[in-house]
Amino acid sequence: MLLLLPPLLWAGNFIAGRAINTSVPPVTLSLIRWSIAFACLLPFALRPFLRDRIYYYAYRWPIFGTAITGVAAFNLLVYWGLHTTSATNGIILNSFIPFLVAIFGFVFYRKTLPASQLIGLLVSLTGVLIVVSHGDLQILLTLAFAEGDVIIFLAMVFWALYTLWLKDIPASINRTGLMLCQVMIALIFLLPLCVWELQTTTIHLQNPQTLWILAYIGIFPSVIALLAYSKAVTLVGSVRASVFIHAMPIFGSVLSTLLLHEAFHLYQFLGMLTIFTGIWLANRIN
Repeated sequence: MLLLLPPLLWAGNFIAGRAINTSVPPVTLSLIRWSIAFACLLPFALRPFLRDRIYYYAYRWPIFGTAITGVAAFNLLVYWGLHTTSATNGIILNSFIPFLVAIFGFVFYRKTLPASQLIGLLVSLTGVLIVVSHGDLQILLTLAFAEGDVIIFLAMVFWALYTLWLKDIPASINRTGLMLCQVMIALIFLLPLCVWELQTTTIHLQNPQTLWILAYIGIFPSVIALLAYSKAVTLVGSVRASVFIHAMPIFGSVLSTLLLHEAFHLYQFLGMLTIFTGIWLANRIN
């Protein structure tokens, strides 16, 4: 049950990011998001942050790595990609994360990759190619993918690394204090990028709806979902936890249709079905 909450809230994050992509540029949106999250976390996380601070240096590299990949880079790339692709496409591409986790686990951690998982991976990869090519074989042959789809796929790579590196941080370190540390690192990383971005773009916050969306992004997918996911990874492991991300297309396709009035195309359905078939094969054959 804990693992069903993050995909619902993260699907809402894609919808929200797409809804205000003309009002708030991507780096600024990321900075605002994590500034709100930092303010929400501080009253609850300061004490465990101070208590565990001696451990942060000992595990500085996985903490720094998770802060950059999962907190800063992932969301920045998602918001950037949503400027040139639909929220539905972005959400469906999330379904490839569990297999990226499996592949990176095999390459970098020498975790076993059974033949059944490899078959499932290949089937799911076919589904991803259907989505990013919009079901057009000519796009595949010419590699003329939409810029937003490629950017969001790169974000998925960063999230897979984040999921794996979380396991390198002991469960004994309080997750609330850890998240405060990760958000601080992300804010330091994002601040100079935001200053640079605002030299060439403008931000529009006059619409009250935009402010409500920013509040949602800063609290629910940032604090609540990330804490739930981080706790779940420590309980059930990175691969099992990442599988629940496959619930995002179900939540996302409904939300994007209802809230953004995006059409749900046949190629999106076929891509989602193919990705889910790959998951089923990987688990069924095992």
